[in-house]
Amino acid sequence: MTYNNEVMIIGGGLAGCEAAWQAAGRGCSVTLHEMRPLKYSAAHESDLLGELVCSNSLRSDDVTSAVGLLKEEMRMLGSLIIAAARKTAVPAGKALAVDRRLFAESITQALEKSPHINIIREEVSELPESPVPCILATGPLTSEAMAESLSKLTGEKRLAFYDAIAPIVESDSLDMDIVYRKSRYDDGPGDYLNCPMDKEQYLHFINELRRGKSVPMRDFEEVKYFEGCLPVEVMCERGEETLRFGPMKPVGLEDPRTGRVPYAVVQLRTENKGGTHYNMVGFQTRLNYGEQMRIFRLIPGMEKAAFSRLGSIHRNTFIQAPELLLPTLQLQKRPNLLIAGQLSGVEGYIESAAMGLIAGINSAAIAHGEPPAIPPPATALGALLTHLTSAAPKGGFQPSNVNFGLFPPLGKKMPKKLRGQARADLALAELRNWMRAQGINQI
Repeated sequence: MTYNNEVMIIGGGLAGCEAAWQAAGRGCSVTLHEMRPLKYSAAHESDLLGELVCSNSLRSDDVTSAVGLLKEEMRMLGSLIIAAARKTAVPAGKALAVDRRLFAESITQALEKSPHINIIREEVSELPESPVPCILATGPLTSEAMAESLSKLTGEKRLAFYDAIAPIVESDSLDMDIVYRKSRYDDGPGDYLNCPMDKEQYLHFINELRRGKSVPMRDFEEVKYFEGCLPVEVMCERGEETLRFGPMKPVGLEDPRTGRVPYAVVQLRTENKGGTHYNMVGFQTRLNYGEQMRIFRLIPGMEKAAFSRLGSIHRNTFIQAPELLLPTLQLQKRPNLLIAGQLSGVEGYIESAAMGLIAGINSAAIAHGEPPAIPPPATALGALLTHLTSAAPKGGFQPSNVNFGLFPPLGKKMPKKLRGQARADLALAELRNWMRAQGINQI
């Protein structure tokens, strides 16, 4: 059965934008619905498509890492998100980070210029019953109305966890007599700014952090943080040394001016092309605004810090994917409805866009009356899909970033330092073969 090559997408985040790009590139007429600027979520600030709300980092760019491999697979498949990220990248050591504004503008302009994509600025509050293939990519901040509509369809009570945003500081408010530039283990000037602490400063800082007043939870809210994005004050509660072995780890960050390794370090990552703003790495928080300014100005070099954005916290919604989704991202109960992005149960910018990519490819196949397909399990894309549709069912499922633990065994023993390259070689070879079999040209 065909659907006149039409595809409907709800949500203009990373997943929705990537899905639109992929479907349009496969001969479909795409309608993309985005509620902004008529209505904003708790975290979004602009009406641009593909806006990043938590951080400007897309994590490691090394193909021997799981997320770096995922980026390369997406690039090979013509990813709009990866192309925009490369175009708007800012210095971030071995990571890929972007100028958020330019990144979102690049995505928005590309979609607006496409003759095959119609962008409608309106809220869709319930799932459509149209036979046209539809991708739900409303993201972790899915509205209550849409979440309720999805819950009614699936018969499953939705789950939620909490995600936190780190503050952004203006660079000209930093004391550069104290702050120094260095990337971890790099010999020369690096891409990160570092605020060093001695032991006394560190202990005073974490004591104040423990005493800090947080934004209270509402009565109906349940604390269920994603372990990979814990608020800094929650990490601090786990022990005196937790931050020193986490986001404030000083290893490899000796001060090039003195040669000394600090007791602890707060790192700042470039937020924009002009280098006028920096993101506090790993400092997502639910402290109230007054406490953030008071406590974070205890950090050496940040005594007079001016914040262009303070940290915040919001609820993220996801589905019980192993019970609800097919490996193609189609909903079992309604195969012409696909779930993409963080709503599907992945965690992270790149993972969300990757699921949008797969949903876009498969929605186009459905629209053309062809069978949808999934990449091999040895690829990063295939490993994520396997996690979504086979991991810990019956309420035990939790969102995950891509990692090599999701991949099938290599089948042979080798030194740990060689495994990343071996996995990358195997994954890329398998993806090339799959693309040839699917008639997809490699970029």
